[in-house]
Amino acid sequence: MQLTAWRAAVFAALMFSQMAAAQDVTLTSRDGSLSLMGTLQGYDGEYFRISTNYGPLTVDGQGVICEGPACPDLTAPKAVIRFVGAADAGLALLPKLLAVFSRSRGLDYAPSTVGPSVISDPASGEILAEVSFAAAGPEAARAAVLSGAALMMVASATEPDLGSRAVALDALVPIMAPDNPLPRISTTDLAKALAGEATNWNQIGGPDMPLVLHSLSSDSDLQKALAARLGHDIAATVTHDTLVDLAAAVAKDPWALAVTERAAVGVAKILPLTDSCGFPLLPTRLAVKAQDYPLTLPVFFLTPRHRLPLFAREFLEFLSSPEAQMAVAAAGYVDRSAERQPMTADGLRLINAIKGAGSETTLDDLKRLVAAMDGADRLSLTFRFEGGTTTLDAASQGNLSDLAQMLEAGLFKGQTLFLAGFSDGSGAAKANLDLSQSRAEAVLLALQALVPGLPQDQLPVVEAFGEALPMACDETGAGRRLNRRVELWTKPAFVVQK
Repeated sequence: MQLTAWRAAVFAALMFSQMAAAQDVTLTSRDGSLSLMGTLQGYDGEYFRISTNYGPLTVDGQGVICEGPACPDLTAPKAVIRFVGAADAGLALLPKLLAVFSRSRGLDYAPSTVGPSVISDPASGEILAEVSFAAAGPEAARAAVLSGAALMMVASATEPDLGSRAVALDALVPIMAPDNPLPRISTTDLAKALAGEATNWNQIGGPDMPLVLHSLSSDSDLQKALAARLGHDIAATVTHDTLVDLAAAVAKDPWALAVTERAAVGVAKILPLTDSCGFPLLPTRLAVKAQDYPLTLPVFFLTPRHRLPLFAREFLEFLSSPEAQMAVAAAGYVDRSAERQPMTADGLRLINAIKGAGSETTLDDLKRLVAAMDGADRLSLTFRFEGGTTTLDAASQGNLSDLAQMLEAGLFKGQTLFLAGFSDGSGAAKANLDLSQSRAEAVLLALQALVPGLPQDQLPVVEAFGEALPMACDETGAGRRLNRRVELWTKPAFVVQK
């Protein structure tokens, strides 16, 4: 057995051993015709969750009689919710989210750093939920959720066999010591440094000094996410246990380089990032929300694919509320609430459109683009697809759900929405225009499936601009992915030309 797999198994076993030893139950149908024996994993007041010889099963509590030492008090179920996963995100987000969730329901929240935090009814004093968090690497955390030892996983990437709920956003940024003179670094040079191919600062435009690469341990959530972007592990020579330690060490070493979360820069200095063509890549709030910034790092709560306890389901639904997103921002992360900006406010995009225009992009193409942008606002809800498919990626699926809720709430009265499709510059311009049109139409079809009763005139209008507005250089795969997108624009309805 590989070491990482062994660690995951041990972690899951230790987590599971914290549960009560006597968990055997027998669930018998009320007519006595069927019985199921197994290990109780949870009861939320509605459903039993048990592990049996047939696998994990969810059973309606109203249809069975529970017998055995682990049978719960059916009149006062207590939710026991165990989170595992990324340490920094879990410790920063969970206490604030649980506090505002409890307050919104008139409940008391008692945080704890030595045991489970408790949520209770202030009138009766009854404990309604116990919530705990344990930091763990991605493999160990996933094993704990799949085994039933934990209910949710805090992660920066989705897993194919787990459900996901987008919670927050952050950005990975290169950092260096405050007195390092390098003005900026390109994505290609950063990739070389992280791969160990550039070992001197003069290889990436800096002085003739050795480059010392710092990072977290390779099994940490952040390093896994970064390695997934690069396609290989980080060739760090100095590793640290926490992001706080990482930033502090980089700030003290004038020739250190590292990548960290924007929320954990500390006293170090952010090294501005550009793409390989010199386009500035700025981790602004809108760029992070729209994932225009290439090192955007989402935060997900991952869940097993079975019915969760009622308390957990209510908590997950609460995450999209304004109160929850304010708590996300207060924790130092970028919230997922929709943000808008006038299209003309971002002159950099227009400059990029002109600088990056391919030989087949005509002046008429640019004029049509500018005319469409005139008087429009861009919303941060942006849609991208899994590589080589027409399937929306996890973050975009969350954006689509948010847009559907906003449409159903009537938040765009008096406005016309546009789904503006864009492509990269690979291939013929006409083919790219058609491809951007089909992707925008695919988003519209997915949206219609979520709001089937919404009148046609309240749905977005599809526009396609092909390769006319690049976000980044087409010379790299990451740049091409940024350019393949569907943006959401809005205009006052009276200025829309019919």
